[in-house]
This record gives sequence, C-alpha cells and structure tokens, in this order.
Amino acid sequence: MSFNEYATVEHALAYLAMADQIPHRADGEAVLLNFVPRSARRVLDLGAGDGRLLALLRIDRPEAQGVALDFSPTMLEAAEARFGDDPLVDVMAHDLDEPLPEMGTFDVIVSSFAIHHCDDARKQSLYAEIFDLLEPGGVFMNLEHVASATPALHQRFLDAMGITAEQEDPSNKLAQVAPQLAWLRGIGFQDVDCYWKWMELALFGGFKPRQS
Repeated sequence: MSFNEYATVEHALAYLAMADQIPHRADGEAVLLNFVPRSARRVLDLGAGDGRLLALLRIDRPEAQGVALDFSPTMLEAAEARFGDDPLVDVMAHDLDEPLPEMGTFDVIVSSFAIHHCDDARKQSLYAEIFDLLEPGGVFMNLEHVASATPALHQRFLDAMGITAEQEDPSNKLAQVAPQLAWLRGIGFQDVDCYWKWMELALFGGFKPRQS
C-alpha cells in the first residue's frame, strides 16, 4: 500500500473544508449527472470521501442503492454522518490500491478526485475491475485531477488554484487524459471520451457494451 496523505485526519479535514471551493467543480458534476440514467438501480462511488457525489446522484434517483468506498477514517466518518441510517446506502472501508472487493454488479460506477492517487499500473487494473463490475450498458464516469500537457500549463493551473508547487498534494500520481482514454478503450469500454475539462480537472469515462 502506497502512502496517501488522506490517511491523516489533518489532510482529510483540510480537503473537506475546501472541496466546495474547487473552481468549476459543480460544472463537471453537472455534466456527470447528465450521463447517469435516472433508472439506475445500483451506484458505486469509488473514493467517495464524505459522500458528496453519491448524495447528488441520489437526489434524482432516491430508489437507487448506493455503495460508498473510501479508506480515510475521517472521510468514512463524514460519509456515515451524511447518510445516517439510510438503508439504501452502504459505506465501506477500502483502499483503491487493493483489488476491489466482491460487491455484486452496478449500473453506474463513479469516482471524484480519487483515482489519481493510484499509480498508472493500478489505474489500468482498477479500470478493468470497474468494467467487470458493470452491468451490460452500465456507465463509468471519472471526475478527475489529471496531468497538464506541459510544465507551463501546470503552473497556470497552480496559479488558478492559488497554491504553490510546495503546497501540492505529494500523494498525487497524475496522468494525462489521452492515455487514460486509450486504457478504457483497450479494456472494452465504448463511447469513451473526455466529456468536460477545465485545466487539470476532467470528466472522462465510457460505457460497457450491451449484450447482443
């Protein structure tokens, strides 16, 4: 298991405090929501944090069962507090560096600013595991922090975020969008694309083919 600062209470709380201030985050979430059918029955949120994205998805899908995975005790506690005694939501502890546990299949799998903490080899194997957990016709949407194409563009992103290179999260393992789209296509996802992007924030994913 690799080191991830979100294992610390201080780092997790700092992230929760600024999560709503991430520029254009709501724009990316809005696009993601448009790709998720309201008929979805089971939704998995990988690296769910305090459950923000899963809660947004369930506003228009109150009958959907949700599973929220995260490994940070602070994030898990926040998610438990958000969902309370909701019998349709399970909050589970899991490190994305490890193979996904047996949870059944899902119509929708989403992730928000989490998978970039895995190295590239694990990203690829995780995407394959996601494909296997999806029902035919299911959708995977990843709202993610990605690498800039050049150092100059990365500096522009840092400036836009109001942080210095020294303040960057040392657990980031960023990859550019293009290779990640290629990985998804190679696994078998269809209609793979980057559906929204602002600097180093991107929404990308694809669909599992329906059975003929």
